[in-house]
Amino acid sequence: MTDKRTDLVIVGAGPAGMSAAINARRAGLSVCVIDEGTGVGGQIYRSVLKERPELASILGRDYLAGQELAREFLASGSDYLASATVFMIERDDSDDFLVSVTLPDGALQLRGRYVLIATGALERPFPVRGWTLPGVMTAGAAQTMLKSSGTVPSGRICLAGSGPLLYLLAAQYIRAGVEIAAVLDTTPWSNWLRAVPLLPAFMASRYMLKGMKLLREVASRTPIVRGVSSLEALGDGRLNGVRYVAGGKERQLDVDTLLLHLGVVPQVNLAMSAGARHRWNDERLAFEPVLDEWGETSVERLFVAGDSAGIGGADAAAWRGVLAASQIVKTVDCAKAASCEDGQKRARAELRKTLRGRRFLDRFYRPPAKLRIPADDVIACRCEEVSAGEIRSIAARGALGPNQVKAFSRAGMGPCQGRMCGLTICELVADQTCSHPHAVGYMNIRAPVKPVRLGEIARMRQEGGGSCGDPQD
Repeated sequence: MTDKRTDLVIVGAGPAGMSAAINARRAGLSVCVIDEGTGVGGQIYRSVLKERPELASILGRDYLAGQELAREFLASGSDYLASATVFMIERDDSDDFLVSVTLPDGALQLRGRYVLIATGALERPFPVRGWTLPGVMTAGAAQTMLKSSGTVPSGRICLAGSGPLLYLLAAQYIRAGVEIAAVLDTTPWSNWLRAVPLLPAFMASRYMLKGMKLLREVASRTPIVRGVSSLEALGDGRLNGVRYVAGGKERQLDVDTLLLHLGVVPQVNLAMSAGARHRWNDERLAFEPVLDEWGETSVERLFVAGDSAGIGGADAAAWRGVLAASQIVKTVDCAKAASCEDGQKRARAELRKTLRGRRFLDRFYRPPAKLRIPADDVIACRCEEVSAGEIRSIAARGALGPNQVKAFSRAGMGPCQGRMCGLTICELVADQTCSHPHAVGYMNIRAPVKPVRLGEIARMRQEGGGSCGDPQD
């Protein structure tokens, strides 16, 4: 095992991870940042430093704002591992963190005093009939294609679901010259009434003008069908259409590509596997880590920042990264406490301003149960092809939560380790047993959190660890 110790190991090079690294390095801490992407930026700023003038006008000003942050991070002196996957975080006998990482050419294990998880968000599962057909993908995956390689699906395209990303992608596609057959908005009309009390804060926020501009841009070029209450992807071997219900009437649309989106939720698997306590958020319908005001979890010296801590967007993620880093610096070096506290006051104020109006969006875009909890004949776990009906049947026979369901059906045992089905299984069991999702709980997430070859683990254990930037041969 390596004796070299890094002050702060950060998992994720998005806005939260980069901001935390910059602030920690300014204070003199040694920092190692690990990210699965080939370049910095995370999902929100993916490929932001690539010279692609043709994409600048398509992706928009908010995307390009990430260039300055990315350049500052690369100049900060942080060690940076790209195309690297963290599959385990554990404690050794000296109470340091051991962070196990796979790389394209090997594996290594890092020793860190503090760990910050900034892995961002993932898209909420949207299990409808036909969602496993070729030609159906998530809006986030489509945006990744656009950012990373400037490519878009061919043929007739339909976007369906709800949430800001749905309209952002539609606007970006329109700017790219893509013809969108329709946007099928599944936001229930009843959500308007629930969100009205929060409207004043939303109108005073930056979300208001940006949202109105996006809606006008999309509505001027693309048909928008609102109040969609039911959705089904059609096809025999491949997608060829979408059937939906709106206003009580069933309609069908011929399409080649269906992009689904039902909002985003925090990535929780890595923090859960490290032992951090999580709780169910009734407003956002997801599990979130239990954190103090700086982002520290129930595991001492393990922090979470960015959308992994709760969905707030890129700016909020960056300020959460600043808060976490400043608290770590203050703990490591008491002499810097006063300057850290000044920075924390500013970060808290900026975070409050950035999050103003966010609760309106959470309430307005809250997805209905019908679209979150699928019918019996719909596949719930894509990896193991387990249907919602099978999960209900197991729950009806006495399974109390996702872990019992996993034992009897293998649901959640596939390569995604429950990322694509964990919430669905939890809510299916809760619905079947008339329980609250928090009581049902999430799956027990154990290492390896991401797929890893046994040979890599064996070699790493035999040869010992390496320092950041020094993978095993």
